[in-house]
Amino acid sequence: MAHRIEKEFAGRKLVLETGRMARQADGAVLVQYGDTVVLVTAMAERKQSRMPFFPLTVEYRSKTYAAGKFPGGFIKREGRPSDKEIVSARQIDRPLRPLFPDDYQNETQVACFIISADQENDADVLGMLGASAALTISPIPWGGPVASVRVGRVSGEWVINPTFEQLEYSDMDIVVTGTDSSIVMVEGASVEISEDDLIAALEVAHESLRELIAIQHELV
Repeated sequence: MAHRIEKEFAGRKLVLETGRMARQADGAVLVQYGDTVVLVTAMAERKQSRMPFFPLTVEYRSKTYAAGKFPGGFIKREGRPSDKEIVSARQIDRPLRPLFPDDYQNETQVACFIISADQENDADVLGMLGASAALTISPIPWGGPVASVRVGRVSGEWVINPTFEQLEYSDMDIVVTGTDSSIVMVEGASVEISEDDLIAALEVAHESLRELIAIQHELV
């Protein structure tokens, strides 16, 4: 049975849907923001791994079909993940990994597939949202939910999840990930800014994170 939640977030339509695609996965969530669409699935082995570390794999792939293009000419296949895809996968992995129980050793995979890229909204923060939602609705033991937002500042005004065009005029581009009560990861870059400005950006981001976490609780 499909479940769908549609909300307004940072001036654009945000949709979370489960039960329609990848129904054999332990958890699967389709996230749409604007016209960018991401499918995230979560799967885990039923038995413990013998590896001496927690075998979590996070994959993030943005194929050319997401932008309506297909490889042609001499090379007709997609290549290895780009630097952007590798960084986005790590950006999702880092906040997820510490929230699994210490004694949990089952092999676990989170896979993010960019289905549609609207050339306006970056899919990396949507991948984090989908990964958290997929794990939260799954039977996999996990201490979430969490969420990510990108923060920019254009003409002195804070912008949550700025478009690619807005980022060209922004003096800040940071990704903030957190739970309802705390921030767990900050990554990004900025023109020289004061410490007070950075703290203000984190506070603005955390308010938005709480909105996204509330939406995930509603989905559950």
